[in-house]
Amino acid sequence: MPKRRIIHRVPQSAEQMFALVADVESYPEFLPWCSGLRVLSRENHKDHELLTADMTIGYKIFKEVFRSQVTLNRAEKHIKVHYIKGPFRRLDNNWRFADLPDKGSEIEFYIDFELRRKGLNALVGGLFEHTFMRLLSAFEGRARQIYPS
Repeated sequence: MPKRRIIHRVPQSAEQMFALVADVESYPEFLPWCSGLRVLSRENHKDHELLTADMTIGYKIFKEVFRSQVTLNRAEKHIKVHYIKGPFRRLDNNWRFADLPDKGSEIEFYIDFELRRKGLNALVGGLFEHTFMRLLSAFEGRARQIYPS
């Protein structure tokens, strides 16, 4: 099923982009199809923060809630999303952020998923590239809004 890795440059710093992606509570404000997000737990560990959250996604008549555990490693500028339950059979999602020598940063984003309902896999697979680019564009737009050049 759909999987994609992209490396993308942005004018914001790696720390700024890490903070933006780590601020999951703000997702309903700017991410298409995200109509709600609730953090269920938050744990601070020595080298990372661990949170569990329910995200509500929807489009037209389709509405689903899925639960993920998110590991935020600020020192390594790495975010790992571990799928717990919901409409997916599998969901693997990672973000890495690195500062560039000439200002700005590079974002590496990876996603691999499969839905439980096979009929939806074909539909989503056909729309995956468009959906993926809309999500990337939403994060870029939010970065410009919060961290103007």
